Amino acid sequence: MVQRQRLAAGKRKTTLLRLLKLVLNTSPLMLVISAIGVIVSAATGVVGSLFIERLINDYITPLLKAKQPNFQPLFQAIIFMLIVYLVGAGANYLFNVLMSILAQKVQLQVRREMFVHMGRLPIAYFDQNEYGDIMSRYTNDIDTLMQMISQSIPQFCFSTLSLAFVISAMFSVSWELTLFSFLIFGLSYWVVRLLTKKSSYFFTIQQRQVGEINGYNEEILNGLKVVKVFSHEAAAKAAFDDYNENLRLASGNANTFATILFPIMGNMGNLLYVLIAILGGALAIHAWAPLTLGAIAAFLQLSKQFSMPIAQISQQMNSIVMALAGANRIFEVMDTPVEVDEGQVTIESNANVKSAWHWNVPQADGSMKKVSVHGHIIFDHVDFSYVPNQPILHQINIDAKPGMKVALVGETGAGKTTISNLLNRFYEISAGQITYDGIPINQIKKSSLRQSLTIVLQETHLFTGTVMENIRFGRRGASDDEVYQAAKLSRADEFIHDLPKGYETIIDGDGGDLSQGQMQLLSLARAMIADEPVMILDEATSSIDTRTERLIQQGMDNLLSGRTSFVIAHRLSTIVNADLILVLDHGRIIESGNHAQLLAKHGYYYELYTGKRELQ
Repeated sequence: MVQRQRLAAGKRKTTLLRLLKLVLNTSPLMLVISAIGVIVSAATGVVGSLFIERLINDYITPLLKAKQPNFQPLFQAIIFMLIVYLVGAGANYLFNVLMSILAQKVQLQVRREMFVHMGRLPIAYFDQNEYGDIMSRYTNDIDTLMQMISQSIPQFCFSTLSLAFVISAMFSVSWELTLFSFLIFGLSYWVVRLLTKKSSYFFTIQQRQVGEINGYNEEILNGLKVVKVFSHEAAAKAAFDDYNENLRLASGNANTFATILFPIMGNMGNLLYVLIAILGGALAIHAWAPLTLGAIAAFLQLSKQFSMPIAQISQQMNSIVMALAGANRIFEVMDTPVEVDEGQVTIESNANVKSAWHWNVPQADGSMKKVSVHGHIIFDHVDFSYVPNQPILHQINIDAKPGMKVALVGETGAGKTTISNLLNRFYEISAGQITYDGIPINQIKKSSLRQSLTIVLQETHLFTGTVMENIRFGRRGASDDEVYQAAKLSRADEFIHDLPKGYETIIDGDGGDLSQGQMQLLSLARAMIADEPVMILDEATSSIDTRTERLIQQGMDNLLSGRTSFVIAHRLSTIVNADLILVLDHGRIIESGNHAQLLAKHGYYYELYTGKRELQ
């Protein structure tokens, strides 16, 4: 337990130092000015309290004894105090405003860096982490981080400096009363320390519970139709209640321990005030430790300033600990290794010649060799496993010659989509080699490799914007006429004209009022306008009815003509004209050939096509 607490404290310290370095690098000048403002603001409060002793002893008391009082020195002293307090108020306002601006700058930078970094993370990271939890880091954790920078840290620094200045001032007035004050607060130290440890522990749990409940909500919302179809609402609510209850308990415990600190320290300050008044009066009466009336008044004011910063430090510590827990989750994402890309080969297209692509292959002598892109893909004894020693693909051999249509058939989990993911280098192969026009794909820069491939996924994703913008997403520089042509080729043009504003109709990321089939037609149009050398269709027509499928089949054939394509199909009717059909079972190719050849074998494919066996 002690070891775990030490590790947690060490992690918080590392996170805090890293965060302070980030803040310093964001705007050093703004941070320096804010620091000066904090020092001036804390100092002026103590100076004002110390001046009370002089005000009473040197100005008020003589006036009470004088027969003809002169109030001018008193007025000058009051004006001096007013100036001191105005300077302190101005400094306080300055550093609070600057820290708020600095927090916004840090938030902007962190969000930008996180967004860019997440775009460079491997697909495996998102397979292993829930989107809801990732979004919680991007929203809740960054918000708590901004609050810490704009409020908690400035207040913590102000309170710490105020405490240091106040202690120095208290010793200058009366070391006896100062030691007595230390004794009283020393008795409450162990209570504060215990509560701080407890709140830190529960705040860490709270942040984790927030991520879990967000992940669960995102999962249920995405699968809401499935929940309703299977009448699973009660079970989903019960599971949500469990997550919610865990969050309630963690938040309740964290905030209970956090909020109890302030009243404890506040009441301790009131008790100390009374005790100092009694003890100070006694010291003033006894000649062995005389205190003036001004000194007692100044010390009483300082004692208030002594207890308040301690309470504020305790309160802000909890906010800082909670924010550090969120900052640690942010840094976990930032520290996740990005995709490794050691490729040197790049791709280039000729803007003046449609579909003219070539590879730029660096040579040993420093020159660049241009190799035309033909789309010749070879899988040579490829093995793959997500987890070591648990292979998913075994000895995969594919020779997809330029312009060849290769179909992948098999049950769910057979490895069809995994093959396309390996071609994109979403994952790295465990053994063997994949070449593209004779070039090992690990020598090709991932951005260039993916630029040469167009993928139409089974799960269609559109972006908020017009229909035309969604189609043009496949090639940003495409003209309106090219968009219309792609839509006609995919048969999406037929339903687009029925939309309220045609191609200018705005749809959201979920497709708005479009059907799943219409969304897939737009996805096909987007792929068609990309016009890239190799195309991968991952069950791209699975949500299109048979009639629509027949309508777009000719357009699909025109699209795939002359380019290498990999078609992952659930409907065998879409691949009867494939040049090569590969039948996969448990990560192995068990049959290969064209439609006629496979039927002649009377094997697995024959049983699928004749209906004796069904794909699961």
